[in-house]
Amino acid sequence: MPTAGLESSGWNIPPHPPRPFASIGILSIPYALSSGGWLSLIALILIALAAYFTGILIRRCMESNPLATSYPDIAGMAFGKKGRIVALVFTCLELYLVATGLLILEGDNLHKLSPTFGLKIGSLKLDGRHSFVIVAGIVILPSMWLHDLSLLSYLSFGGVLSSLIVVVCVFCVGVTGAGFHRKGSLVNFKGLPTAVSLYTFCYGAHAMFPVLYLSMKQKSQFPLVLIVSFMICTMIYVAMAIVGYLMYGDNVESQVTLNLPIEKTSSKVAIYTILAAPIAKYALTIMPIATAIENYLPIKHRDNKVISAVIKMCVLASTVILAIVFPSFESVTSLSGAALIVSVSFLLPCACYLKIFQVYKSFGFELVVIGGLVALAILLGVVGTYSSILDTFKEL
Repeated sequence: MPTAGLESSGWNIPPHPPRPFASIGILSIPYALSSGGWLSLIALILIALAAYFTGILIRRCMESNPLATSYPDIAGMAFGKKGRIVALVFTCLELYLVATGLLILEGDNLHKLSPTFGLKIGSLKLDGRHSFVIVAGIVILPSMWLHDLSLLSYLSFGGVLSSLIVVVCVFCVGVTGAGFHRKGSLVNFKGLPTAVSLYTFCYGAHAMFPVLYLSMKQKSQFPLVLIVSFMICTMIYVAMAIVGYLMYGDNVESQVTLNLPIEKTSSKVAIYTILAAPIAKYALTIMPIATAIENYLPIKHRDNKVISAVIKMCVLASTVILAIVFPSFESVTSLSGAALIVSVSFLLPCACYLKIFQVYKSFGFELVVIGGLVALAILLGVVGTYSSILDTFKEL
C-alpha cells in the first residue's frame, strides 16, 4: 500500500463542499452557447461525461489507500511532495478565481439594480460596478471573522435550488415579454475556445470529491450519487443555455441576468437569488486557501485567531482588487475553466491514476482512453487559456 506523500497537506476543508455541483457558471452558459453556436452543446455533454469519468478515477485512487483523505493526498501518493504542492497550488488558485468571480457577480448585478450608484474616494471616482464590488467586500467581511462556518456550509447547499429558481425566472421573462425568437448560429469556430472554457468552469468540483466520498456511509453508492448529480446539473445547464440563447441570441451578456428587464418581478427574483449566493459561499470558498497559508506558518502562530482573521481579510482585499481589474465575469470564469479546472478536474486525476496503478506500463484500452483524454485536455487547456488571456486584454 503506497504511503509516500501522505504527510500533512495544509488542506483542511469545511464539512461540506464550498462549491456545489450547480455553480455560478450557470449564468454564463447562454453566453457560452452564443460564443460556440448550437453544436457546442455537444462539447458540454462530452465535458460532463469526462468529468464523471475522472470523478470515478478519484474514487479508485481513494480506495487504493485508506490514509488518503484529500485531493493533495492523492497527488502525494502519485508524485510525492512535488505532486502535493502542485495539487494544492492549483486547487487554491481555482478557489481564488471562483471567489473573485463571486465579487464580480455581485458588482455587476447590484449595478444592474442601481445604475446611478458610485463611490468617490478623495479625488478618485469609481464607476457603479467597481463601487459595488467594494461594497460587496465590506458586506462579506463579517463572515471572515466566523470560526464556525457550518451554517454557511448548509446555506451554500442551496446551489441546485437557486439554479433552478434562476432558470424558471429567466424562462418566465421569455414567456411574458422577451420571447424565444432568436435562431442563433449552428457553430462559431472562433468562439469555441471561450465556449468550452466556460462549459468546463461548470464542472470544477473535483477537489471536493474526496471529502464527499469520505462523508458517505455507503461509499459504494458514490458513482450513483455522482452520475445523478452530473445529470441533474447538466440538464439545468442545457435548459438555461437554450432558454437564454433563444431569448437574446448573440446579444446575451456574460451573465444572462444582466439582460433581464428589472421592472419584471421574475427578473428581480432571479437577480436577488443570485446576489444571495456570494454572502454564503465566499467565506467557505476562501477557507481552504486561508487554512493552507496558516499551516505553512511557524507552529506557534497557527492557532492565533488574530493572524487567522488578518490572513482571511488580506485574501478578501486581494480578490476585491482583482475583481476590479478583471473586465468581466466571463473573463475570470473562462480563464479559470481553461487554465485551472482543466488541470484539477481532468489532467491531475488522470495523471495520478496512471501513476498510482501504473497503467502506463502496459498498453491497453484503459491507457488509450485516459491518454486520449489527457491529450485532449492539454490541447483545450492551452488553446482556451490563450484565448481567455487574449480576450481579457482586449476588454481592458
